[in-house]
Amino acid sequence: MGCPRDNDQWNATFANRHEFLVVALNYGKAPGSPFPQPIYDLEALIANVLSDPALPIDHSRVALLGWSAGGNLSLAVSQLESVRTRIRAVVPLYPIVDYVAPAETKIATRRYKPTLGGFRARQNDYLVGMSDVFNWAYVASGQRCNHPLLSPFHAEREALPKNVFVIGCEMDMLGQEAWRLACKLAGRKAPALEDPIGKEEVVGKGELILEGDERFSFEERVNGGIYRWLLVPDTIHGFDQPGIESFVRDKELMEDAKIKTDKVITLIGEWLLSGPLDGAE
Repeated sequence: MGCPRDNDQWNATFANRHEFLVVALNYGKAPGSPFPQPIYDLEALIANVLSDPALPIDHSRVALLGWSAGGNLSLAVSQLESVRTRIRAVVPLYPIVDYVAPAETKIATRRYKPTLGGFRARQNDYLVGMSDVFNWAYVASGQRCNHPLLSPFHAEREALPKNVFVIGCEMDMLGQEAWRLACKLAGRKAPALEDPIGKEEVVGKGELILEGDERFSFEERVNGGIYRWLLVPDTIHGFDQPGIESFVRDKELMEDAKIKTDKVITLIGEWLLSGPLDGAE
């Protein structure tokens, strides 16, 4: 599942809005390429991109971004010295970061908001039915699940680039582990495994919470690095993906997701340009 063209619209919007060059990378997919092969595929591709003289790249201002499994891989490959020393920032969106935590615990910590109606009113998570297959395909039997390249939550802060912007979704079984990662990197007390994410109340169509509630947003500067957390309220895993519309068939959800996607694209670019990539050596 997944190819570089899937995010063409997102990438084009981001590139045009913030005047970035965006290169979409591919990698071998499990089960043909299980852990850790995709990580090393990306290491080689990143090296190729950064050594391509035809691309107008400012090598002091390079960032890496990924969604879901790609968020996991962006955090994994950026731990490799050949990549970490060339990357200024990483932006994982709703990544899986902890294969140690039980799926049942993850499912219990996401928010369920029946008053939203439609797809979001269902008392389930569409990832639940897929996660066992994904895990079987990617993680070999007997693999140590707290390996930092597999579960970046268990990596030391120093193993990652100094600037990390973690983005999670409130109605996502992976949201809580992303929150824990952001807290750990920022030097904050991480929530317990069973602590639910976000809040029970509906936040509202197109609305983000950027101030006044650190469950949804915070930023810390630690040892020369900038660590930011954003929880997108009232929305699901993959809310910003073009293929999600045909899957959920929920007009209200997609109208909400479209507004929030646009806002998140703006926030990521502003964050990169105002801190991690500003005044780079």
